[in-house]
This record gives sequence, C-alpha cells and structure tokens, in this order.
Amino acid sequence: MPSWRPHLISEKDEGDTERERLVGRAGVVGAGTLLSRVLGFGRDVVIAALFTRGQTDAFSVALTIPNALRQLLAEGAVSSAVVPVLSLTLAQGGDDKARAFFARARGVSLLALVVVSLLGVIFAGPLTSLFGVGYHDTPGKFERTVTLTRIMFPYIFFMGTAAMGMAALNAKKQFAVPAFAPGLFNVALIAGAFALRGPLEARGFDGSIALAISVLVGGVLQVGVQIPALRKIGYAGRPILDLRDPGVREMLRRILPMTFGLGVYYVDLTLSRRFLSELGEGAQSYFYWASRLCDFPQGIFVMALSTAALPSLAGFAAKGNREELARTWAHGMRLSLFVAVPASAALVAIGEPLVVLLFQRGHFDAVAARETGRALAWQGGAIFTVAAARQLIPPLHALGDTRTPVIVSAIDLVAFIVLALVLRGPFGHVGISMAVAGSSFVQAVLLLAGVKWRLGTVRAAELGSSSIRIVAASVIAGAGGWGAARIAVVPGSLGRALPGLLGGITFVVLYIVSVWGLGARELGEIARPIRRRLARTNQ
Repeated sequence: MPSWRPHLISEKDEGDTERERLVGRAGVVGAGTLLSRVLGFGRDVVIAALFTRGQTDAFSVALTIPNALRQLLAEGAVSSAVVPVLSLTLAQGGDDKARAFFARARGVSLLALVVVSLLGVIFAGPLTSLFGVGYHDTPGKFERTVTLTRIMFPYIFFMGTAAMGMAALNAKKQFAVPAFAPGLFNVALIAGAFALRGPLEARGFDGSIALAISVLVGGVLQVGVQIPALRKIGYAGRPILDLRDPGVREMLRRILPMTFGLGVYYVDLTLSRRFLSELGEGAQSYFYWASRLCDFPQGIFVMALSTAALPSLAGFAAKGNREELARTWAHGMRLSLFVAVPASAALVAIGEPLVVLLFQRGHFDAVAARETGRALAWQGGAIFTVAAARQLIPPLHALGDTRTPVIVSAIDLVAFIVLALVLRGPFGHVGISMAVAGSSFVQAVLLLAGVKWRLGTVRAAELGSSSIRIVAASVIAGAGGWGAARIAVVPGSLGRALPGLLGGITFVVLYIVSVWGLGARELGEIARPIRRRLARTNQ
C-alpha cells in the first residue's frame, strides 16, 4: 500500500494543463447533467400535472427519506473519502493497487447499503413520522407516505452502488457515463407516471405507487449502464470485504466525521419537512418544486465543476502541491460564480413568470404557481451561496479535512432552526425557504474561512475582481428581464406563458452582452473548449 505522506512537487505546467482540462471535463459533466435536468424538468411537469397535491406531498417526503442517507452512503462518501483515497492510490501505487483498494471499498459499501435498505423498509412508519408528523392530521396521507417510503427505500442501495461506480470512473478522469446515467432515473419516472398510474388505479391501488416503482427501476438503470464502462477500465471485479486494508481504513477514517455530519444534515432535513408538513396542503410540493428549479442551474455547471475538479484537487494534494491546488480551486470558483450569480438574479427577478411558463397546467394551477414562485424567489436568490459552498468543500476533502465541513454544517443547522422558527409563523412555507437561504449564506462564509485557514489563501484579489463584473452584469440582466416580463402581459393561455419566455430570453441576452462588454474572462474560458470541440468536429 502506498504511503499516505504527500510528496512535494512544483510543476506549474501540470497545473495549467489541469485548469485547461477542467472546463472541458466540466463541460462533459454539465452536458450530461443538462440532459438529466431537462428530463428532470419533464418529470416534474408530468408529476405536477398528473397527480394531486396530496399525492405529490407524499411522494416528496417519501423520496426525501432515502435521499437523506446519500450524504453518508453515496455522494458524500464518494466526494470526501473514496475519490481522494482512490486518486492518492493511483498517484502513488498505480492502477493495480487502486483496483485492489476499490474492490475492498466496494465490499464495505455494499454491506452497509444492504443493511440500511432492510432497516429502512422495516422502519418506514417511524421514519415517515419523523419527517411528516403533520400528515397524521389528514386522513390517508400518512399511510400513503409510509407505503411509498417502504417501496422506494431500497433506492438507497442502487444510489450508493452507482456512486461507487462514479468514484472509479471519475478518478480515472472518465466523466461521461456517470454524468449521463442519472438521466435514466427521470426517464423511468416519466414512463412510469404515464404507463403505470392508470392500470394501478383501475385495479384499486393508489396511483402514486407508480412513482415509487419507477424510482426503483431508475436506480437499477443507473447501475446497469455503468457496468460496461467499469469493465473497460478493469474496476468491475468481485467486491471483497476486508476491513484490514490500509486504504479502506483511511477511507473509513475520513468518513467517520461524516457520521456526525449526517446527524446534523438529517436533523436539518427532518425539521424542514416536519415544519412544512404542519403548514397545510401543498406546502411540501411548493417547497420541493422551488428546490427542483434551483437544482437546474446548480446541477448543469456548478455541480459539474465540483465533480470534475475533485480528482485534480486530490491529485495536487497527494503531491503536496498546494499552490496549484489553490489556483485550480479559485479557477473553478470563478467559473461557478459566473453561472450561479446570474441564476440567482434571474430567479429573483422573473421567478414566478418562469414557474407559470414551465409548470402551470393540469393540477398545477395559478395558486400553485404563485406559491411556488414565492418560495423560489428566496431559494433562487441563495443559489450563489450554495454554489460557493459546493466549491469550498472539495479542497477541504482533497486535503483530508472532513471535520471542518461537519462543524460548519452544525452551525448552519443552528442558523436554520432559529430562522425557521422565527419565520414560519408569519410567512408559512416561504419562511422555510427564507431560513434555507439565510443558513446557506452562513455556511458559505464559514467554509470560506475554513479554506483560508487550510490553504493560507483564497486568492481574494482574483475572485473579487471577477465577482464585481459578474454582479454588475447580473443586475443589468435582472432589471431588463423583469421589465420585459412586466411588459409582455396579454390575455389567453399563450399570453400566460409569454412573460416568462420573453423575460428569460431578455435576461440571457443582456447577461452575455454585459459580461462581454465588462471584459469578464470567464466567458472566453467557457467558450474556448466549445470552439475547440466544434473545430475538431468540422475537420
């Protein structure tokens, strides 16, 4: 097994190459995520139109319960422990040792996933009470949520298995399959909503069970599509259960602080769902749809950058090259804010018209559009702080620091609880969105301090100069989009969609023109790999 002590290097060319490749890799991840988000949007539109608010409230809570464990058993473990240790093993021990570590890591992961899935099925009732205590007040709503939870809880097994496959592929700098695989989850839900709801209801079953069945099918598809790619790189071998392996022990050591972090995250998530369950019919759904719309810009490029950057950051950390680690991190942060800041401005300025454009049909009426838009203004306005936090965690994980994010999460939880308790009374479900926005700001500020402490620098001059241009362009675009949406008001169903359409187009055009005019270099950095790929395609 390789030594865990980093070896100092100072190779500027390697750092420049990694930063040039980062945008290209993020582009691959972003393209896959874009497809997944488009399909996810289609999924949400279908579910909102075909199912009642009682059914969508139940589904949002039932899906949240297994998703809560992804921080420990899936994406969280991958980002904080598996990818950094696997990258370090590759850098210092080569492919054979990395494969051996991965087989043992997968053995531990599969055992944990099986145990947790069985426990979730057995204790679906108490878990539902934990998240949706207010559902007891509505006849049949609690029982429906328990049924959906019990059916779909094993999704955590497939989610965790897919996350381990993603770790191997990402560590080998192969991002396409992991990026496009999640889209199959949305395909399964769309197909299931149309194909299964009617037959189930005709036989006397609750139509929302179609969604629970589709969740499991989507999980199976995500795992299955990775198998050929894993075989190609030699990482599809038989899992081995061996807790004595030094790499496995290092992985578990890094995960241990996350057990506390999971507790913090679980309390945060539980309280938000409990608060919402007590705020009347539709509150869960309005909050959920606002969150889903915020996921769209975050996932397309912000999460893509974070995913693509982690293996590079872990590689620099393994070699002790902190200068290039800081440069590469700051590069990713600039690009992330280039997308996240205007996204925040757009959802504040034209959030409700966009909700009307995208969702208002079928069971999703004008009331649902208005209430979702109110929640979206606050959650959307905080996208830039969430994006900053997501970019601040990878350098800490790359350096083996899993404690700082956990401590920050605990403080973030306290901020959320205080804000939620104060704001839920006067503002209802919108107050919970306000609390989420406020606590995410606290999290970003504290993580920034943590990175400064660990790295010794956050390259403030570079980030500050970039942010000024981005904010100025976002304000200009936001004002223009808001004005266009207010002007484009005409009667009829087409007129109902026009404000969101015209406001959105105006915003995008003004933002691109403004950042170009202000000389923001991020525009060129993002466009350069696209131009190169198009040039190669045309040759």
